[in-house]
This record gives sequence, C-alpha cells and structure tokens, in this order.
Amino acid sequence: MKNDRHFARHYDAIIVGARCAGAATALLLARRGARVLLVDWSGPSAETVSTHALMRGAVLQLDRWGVLPRIKAARTPAIRTTTFHYGSTRIELPIKPSPGVEALYAPRRSVLDNALVAQASNAGANVRYGVAFRDVITNDKGRVVGAVLSHQGQQISVSADIVIGADGRRSTVARRVRARTEKLARHTTACVYGYFSGLPDAGTHWHYVPGLGTGVIPTNNGQHCVFAALSPERFRSEGRKARTGADLAQFFRAANPECGAQVGAAALHGRLTGFQGQKGFTRRSWGQGWALVGDAGYFKDPLTAHGISDALRDAEILSSAVLENTTAALAEYQHMRDALCAEFFEITDQIASLNWDLARLQDMHRRLSDCMKEQQNWMIDNLAPQLAAA
Repeated sequence: MKNDRHFARHYDAIIVGARCAGAATALLLARRGARVLLVDWSGPSAETVSTHALMRGAVLQLDRWGVLPRIKAARTPAIRTTTFHYGSTRIELPIKPSPGVEALYAPRRSVLDNALVAQASNAGANVRYGVAFRDVITNDKGRVVGAVLSHQGQQISVSADIVIGADGRRSTVARRVRARTEKLARHTTACVYGYFSGLPDAGTHWHYVPGLGTGVIPTNNGQHCVFAALSPERFRSEGRKARTGADLAQFFRAANPECGAQVGAAALHGRLTGFQGQKGFTRRSWGQGWALVGDAGYFKDPLTAHGISDALRDAEILSSAVLENTTAALAEYQHMRDALCAEFFEITDQIASLNWDLARLQDMHRRLSDCMKEQQNWMIDNLAPQLAAA
C-alpha cells in the first residue's frame, strides 16, 4: 500500500462519512485543534434519504456553531408552526422563539451537509471526497490504529488515534470493527416521498389515521418534502407502485382529503422515492481506537423525524469524549447517548407499529414532546457553546 500526497501520515481522527453526523464531528474536533481527516466516497451536494426536519435542539446547536447563517442564506424557509392532524382533529402549535432558536428549519441534505462540511474545512479539517473506506488497521493488541482507504485506484494506509464511523445505518466501519447490535426495534414503517412545488407555505403538517402517517415539510427551492409512511406489507402491495404525484395523493386523501387535493394539484419535481423500511437499532459504538456516530451507531424509524437532531447532539458528545482521549470518556459517550435516546427509541417503535388508535397516538406524541424538552434542557446545561467560525 502507498502513501498519497493528499493525506498526512497521521491524524488525530479519521472520520468516515461526510454527512451531518460526520461533518459535525469533524467541525467540532477541528475547531478545538485536532488534526482531522474527513472522507466520503460520494461527492459534495449529493442528496440522501431524509426527513429534513431539525428539532429545536439541532437549530440551537447550528446557531452556536455558526452554521445556521449558511442554512438561512440558502433560503431555507423558517417554520413557525407545526400542525398535527389526528383524523379530523387539527392541533396547530406555534414555534415559540427562544435564545438561538427563532424558528425551525428543514433544509435539503445538500444544504445542511455541505454547510457543515464547509465549516469543518474552514476550521482546518482535511475533507476528501471520492475516497472509500476499506478496512481498519489494528496493532498486535487489537487496537485500531488507522484506516485503509481507496483513492484514485490506490490503496492508502493512514494512521490515526481514532477512526470514527459516520457512514450510515449500513456502516462498513461497524462491520469491520464487529460492532454488535445491542438493541433492535420490533417494528418499522416503509415510506414513499417526493418533492413538490405549489403547496401552501403553512409550516409542517403531520396527518395520521390508523395504519397510516403522512407529512408535508417545507424545504428549499420553494418545494415541500411530501411523504406517506405505511406498513412494509402495504408498501409492497401499493407503495412501491407509486410513480406520480397523483399516486402519492391517494394516501393523503385517506388521511386528510383537503391535503390530498392539494398534493394532487401540486407539481412533482423528479421522481418519487421509496424506502422499504429498516428496524431501528443501537450498536456498540466505541472500542479501542474506534467509535460510531449518527445512524452508524443509532438508528430509529424515521416517522418521528428526529434522526438529524440526534446525530448533531451525539456528534457533540462524541467530539468531547475524543478530545478527552480516555477509554472512560468514550464509554461515557455511549452511556449518555443511550440514556438520552432510550425512551424516545421505545415510543418511536410503538408509533412505527401503526397499531394504535388516535387517542393513544396523541398520548405518545405528548410523551415524545416531554422527551424533547428534557433533552433540550440537558443540552443547554451540558453542551458548552462552541465559538462560531470567523
């Protein structure tokens, strides 16, 4: 294997995956003086499956890190109300401003991920696209001491104090370090979604009837992310056949006829995308010389739209643990992550069953709201504000 002029021989941290979890971790480490290599096999501006929604804690972090101005500059619409529809019952909730959070946002992933990568690069991280992770390098005691990467047809060995997998729910890093699954959800939803223009600019809307959830989320370019979440069985029989806006509107008509008519009249941009579902999990997310963050270590059903917010929170917890550079700190990272996500994970799994009546669903949503408030308070108390980039 060869060295490459694009890479140093050694880094404090190699991070695999330049999406929100990996880019945020790189930003926080580099801003505090660590020598960081951030790699991704894809190129910049690539989209990915996402609910886009940022919860209050995530917006607070992006504001603290100096990333939020980039999100706003991309004309990401401010979300000032969120409305829950339980059958014919409508509950509209205003987004109350608080320090650092004047509104919520749901940026396209090309906007969010690239904003975080740009800030990480400005902070000194070495960002390389078109680089594939192949394997970890271990010493004779079994500790991870670097990574084997593939770049421009060459295999390259790069050493590091820690290798961090931020490469998604199918994480190659997790496989290479044999990270065991410690908790597995019982249920999952499948999803069909697309991007539409011509819908009212009226905040986020979430519609529920037994067996079905749908949503309309305002995002960039005057478009809305429009999705229908259904059982995997129904997805196989109906969802995967959806090709047009009219096909997706049929699900909305079952949940809310008015919104179904609006979706049917809106313009679909590009194709509908189907996600057949995957059960949520938590993995062992640290070991000797390695760690996992984001969906690589913790994934839950997307119906509660909290994945990005969890990823940013965990990136900050992990970066502090890496800088402390002790086994105890890495162990505490996972302990804290698991403690913060335990109840949310369980409630999300119950919701993903789609086996509820609307009164029970409202109760579960109230419990999720309480969990979010507790997490936000914990973040305010325990995550120190990071200086915004100049």
